[in-house]
Order: sequence, then structure tokens, then C-alpha cells
Amino acid sequence: MAMVYGTTSYGGGIILSSPATIQSSPTAAAAAAAAASARARARVRVRVPVGLLPGRRAKPLPLRCAPSGMEPSAGTAIYPLHRCKTIHLVRHAQGVHNVEGDKDHSAYMKPEFFDARITPLGWNQVDCLREHVKKSGLAEKIELVICSPLLRTMQTAVGVFGGESYTNGISAPPLMVENAADSGRPAISNLNCAPFLAVEACRERLGVHLCDKRRSITEYRTLFPAIDFSLIENDEDVLWVPDVRESLESLGERGMKFFDWLWTREEKEIAIVTHSGLLWHTLRRYSKECHPTVRHEGSKYFANCELRSLVLVDRSMLGSDSPGYNYPGKIPDGVDLPSDVADKKHLEEEVQERTDSV
Repeated sequence: MAMVYGTTSYGGGIILSSPATIQSSPTAAAAAAAAASARARARVRVRVPVGLLPGRRAKPLPLRCAPSGMEPSAGTAIYPLHRCKTIHLVRHAQGVHNVEGDKDHSAYMKPEFFDARITPLGWNQVDCLREHVKKSGLAEKIELVICSPLLRTMQTAVGVFGGESYTNGISAPPLMVENAADSGRPAISNLNCAPFLAVEACRERLGVHLCDKRRSITEYRTLFPAIDFSLIENDEDVLWVPDVRESLESLGERGMKFFDWLWTREEKEIAIVTHSGLLWHTLRRYSKECHPTVRHEGSKYFANCELRSLVLVDRSMLGSDSPGYNYPGKIPDGVDLPSDVADKKHLEEEVQERTDSV
């Protein structure tokens, strides 16, 4: 049983005397000594149980329900588990356009970087992230992999979260065929991994930059047979235009709508392989009200093939999932009420029984 303690101090009168007075008067010296002793006692902090102070009545001392260092803070929050999802955000591995674009921004508009594929270094980044995902146990938790329908994001997604290298004698279609887009990579199996879904809403900023224009879905299906493209309505890219660049405001809004759309999915652990622009402008919007440290952590620029795991909270009843672990706790037979309510109810029942028997 915990005890709650307060602090108080005993006050006393203070006698002011000069040194000369103390030396010339034994009585004054004794008084000064007594005053000094009183001052010493006044400085003593006495721990007493909350209630009445010794010898007199006192107002109750302030209660402190949490131990030191555990006082409640407005910076914390709790949410029902069934209204939360864990999303694992990944930026694609290094693309051929990244190498040239870092030197000259206009390179993003060059025809040779249309729907840019990842570089040999990018594949090395994929292999390293795949190893991390497997060793950390994340690979076993992922229920769905969503990817932007561009070559570099799909290559990254299947390379990180896909099955092992494809083997002969397996009739299931691969996630990626051998040497897709001249990658020099073996085929990637779709066995023992989460399903893959391509979604246009998580594409990179649209327009002008040819590296962000996609191929036809028909062509993608030949390269990535086991990726689900059913949510993409148009075979050709009708979203990208050569002369108008999507505004940053629109990009951030699109990203937030995409995250809202995730609540239509039943999966709780979702990996999303997308692009730096969409991630940065979307997460900055979500983190505006956070502590500066959290805001920086959540919205800083993504490196190639970087993974960050975040919790997505449904604060607006977007999802319809029912709690999977909650249990009402009611006793199957009998009244399950607080004791005072149960006593009152029992008394009322006794009175009613007596009244009925009369």
C-alpha cells in the first residue's frame, strides 16, 4: 500500500541582535542562540502523512499520485488498437536518374531516364534491406506490399519483400521475370510472401519529369506477373502530362488521401514502396502538430532504400474494423456491478419481494 507524503516547515520567531549586544548581554546571547536554533528548526523539511499536522488542525496537503518523474503530460495519447495500423515506408533504391539528377536537375527530363530503373548499386541496396527485413522479423509480419506502378519502385518492392529466387517446376507466376528491364537479376518468386498491389495514388510528383512517367500496364504485367494491377483503371499513363508539374500542395494532399484509403484495407501491417517527394510532402503535413524532435524524425528526407516504420491512427472513424482482442469481462450469470451499486440493487430487490408478498 502506497503512502502519500507532503512537505511542510515549522516556522518560528526571529530575534535580531547585533554582535555588540550579544557580547555585552548574556541574556541577549542566550536569546540569540535560541533564535538561531529556531531558525535551524524552521529550515528542517519534515515528511508527514497527509492529514493533520502534529498539535493543530491543518488543511490537507496536495496529493501527488505519480512518483517523481512520472507526472502526466499532454504530449502523450492513447488510441484503441483496432484503430491503428503499422505502415512500413520505403523509398525506392537508387535509380539511374538519381545519379545524373544529383549533378544536373534537368536530367530528370531526359528521354533516356523515362520510367527509370534502379542501378547496380540500387540492387545492392535492395539486397541489404532485404537481409535487414528478414533478420529483424519484419518479413513475417507484413500482410500486404503496396507499390507505386513505376519500374524502380516495383523492382525495389519485389527485391525486398518478395520470395526467394524462382525455381524450376513451380507453376505459380513470379513476382518479377528473369532479367526484367535488363536488370541481370534472376526471377523472383511470389511464394511465402505477402501479396503485392500496385496503386497509382502513391506515385511520385506528376508531370514534366520523364523519369516519373510510367509504362503501360500491359507491359508491366509481362515483367511483374504476380503484382496485382487491378486497381489501375487506365492501361496508358493518363495522369502524367509533359508541360504541367503537379503542385506540391496537390502532392501532399494526394499522399494524405492515400493514407486515408489504407483504412479501406483489412491488413494491419502494410509495407509501402514509394518515392521521396510523396513521402516528404505528406509526412510534413502529418507532423505539423508534433514535438520538434518527432516532427524532424517523421518528415526528414528519405535516403534511397531507407525504411521507416510508423503507426497510422484512425482519428476520424475512417475504418470499420471491430476490436479483435477486447473482451467485455462481464460475468455470464449474475450481476456484474460496482459493489455499492450492487448493494443498492440487492436492497431494492429485497424491498420489492417483501412488497409483493404482502
